[in-house]
Amino acid sequence: MQDSQHLTRRRFLQIAGAAPLCATLGAETFAPPITVFSKVYQELKLTFEQSAEVTAAAGLDGIDCGVRPGGEILPEHAAEDMPRYAQILRQHQVRMLLLTTAINSVAAPQAETILRTAQQLGIRYYRLGYWKHQPGLEVAKIKAQLKELAALNRGIGVCGILQNHSKGKKEAHGYVGGDLAEMYDVMQDLPPDQIGVAFDLGHAILAHGDQWRDHFERLKPWVKVAYIKDVQRDQGFVPFGQGEFGRTDFFQQLRQMKYSAPLSVHIEFTWGKTRAELTQALADCRRMTEQWLRQTTARA
Repeated sequence: MQDSQHLTRRRFLQIAGAAPLCATLGAETFAPPITVFSKVYQELKLTFEQSAEVTAAAGLDGIDCGVRPGGEILPEHAAEDMPRYAQILRQHQVRMLLLTTAINSVAAPQAETILRTAQQLGIRYYRLGYWKHQPGLEVAKIKAQLKELAALNRGIGVCGILQNHSKGKKEAHGYVGGDLAEMYDVMQDLPPDQIGVAFDLGHAILAHGDQWRDHFERLKPWVKVAYIKDVQRDQGFVPFGQGEFGRTDFFQQLRQMKYSAPLSVHIEFTWGKTRAELTQALADCRRMTEQWLRQTTARA
């Protein structure tokens, strides 16, 4: 059985708890698995065992694991550490469901090893590395690299996803795809089953305001994974429930397109300095995400 198909205790309880409401409304529960981007665990220098404990204690389904230079797992250790970390997570009834990598070409260090290991662990989607706009950068060359990656992905059975990332206030150059019109141009002629989009609504709102919906509609064939953050335009990223995310119809849009991939929760706000505070922050994010999902089911 693939990791993405595993029914955790949280998933079972959520689905069972929503069943009476769904029966009354005639709606099917919309409850994708909820993961956390494990970069936050590095702030406390947690071991794999400690990360698994926090993930389970927060009631999450699993992690979006950083396998990249400076990540939880270094590319040169991927063949050994990815299965070992996945096994530790399984012992806590959670899963490694997504990957975040620095892979942006077939020549990236350990690219094929990382992707084949991911496939063996049942992981379908991995985030691609970034390109930042700078003099001499040619989008045509990026598309050529992505086409080569698409061929590799097809042979292995995985899909690379490019995140839309807005330009920071102190950054001189933005990221390729941060402008969603540019993201659409990049995705043109690329096979969605091998190269897609990690749609980050928070960054989309910061970059495009209410126009994010128009861009999302054009990108739908390529949208494979949703990144979940709450955001307030005048403040940036905020604790879940304090921003604009819950006032959008983003989850309704995902439901209508029959989205079933894991959701990747990103902690981009101040949460404290201790393991207990992190566990509480993750549990709060999970509960808020579940509330938004239940609201989507109730409106169906």
